[in-house]
Amino acid sequence: MPSLDINIADGIGIITLNNPDALNAWTQDMQRRMASALTELDVDPEVEAVIITGEGERAFCAGQDLKEVAGFTEDSVEEWLGIFYRVYDAVLSCSKPVIAALNGVTAGSGYQLALLCDLRIAHPEVRIGQPEVKSGIPSITGLYLTWQSLGHSKTAEMMLTGRLLDADEAKRLGLIAELHPAADVLPRSIELARELAALPKHAFSSTKRRIRDTLMPGLEEAFDAALAIDQQAYGDGEPQRTAGDFVSKKGA
Repeated sequence: MPSLDINIADGIGIITLNNPDALNAWTQDMQRRMASALTELDVDPEVEAVIITGEGERAFCAGQDLKEVAGFTEDSVEEWLGIFYRVYDAVLSCSKPVIAALNGVTAGSGYQLALLCDLRIAHPEVRIGQPEVKSGIPSITGLYLTWQSLGHSKTAEMMLTGRLLDADEAKRLGLIAELHPAADVLPRSIELARELAALPKHAFSSTKRRIRDTLMPGLEEAFDAALAIDQQAYGDGEPQRTAGDFVSKKGA
């Protein structure tokens, strides 16, 4: 059963997306738990930093669980986006270091989650990007976050083709901070989290707050745009048909 696992060890809070049979695609329940977990860890005096990772060796997070998408309607969109807004704000608002330990495929809203973290650590087999267009889902918030990192040309290429970048290209572009062997991704993420947590706390948290304040106006506009655009898409039914076809083929 899909779940979000939280473990605190030696001052590090580790949040694990646990749905390995579906490449750690996350459900709305997992997303709600992510928002609350980040808030809880931020105020916990025993926690110095947070790591987000995925269960198993195949994926960090492949995005929205397509079984849920197949059942969405136009009326589902506002609540769905509202949950994502809370998750994204919780990542950006966390005053402590938040590092994404990318243990495999990082796609869709999982890719967006990773982009919102302070740093991303990965291994050479990781692939990362925004394949929504292939699933009939418009890329709106992912487009905005990618544009902030890469600019117009590369963003347009990624959003319109749905191509996932390999780890080397993502590192060259700055989307990934460090590459390490797969077995070292989580240990290095923890090590780096401790390094960041040891920095002067006021300077660190103030800088993070400014990053949030810089990103949020455009992100809020992107969510407003996504509401109208996604309601139209789900009203037409293309995402549901595409997701339903995928789920049917997987179950065949």
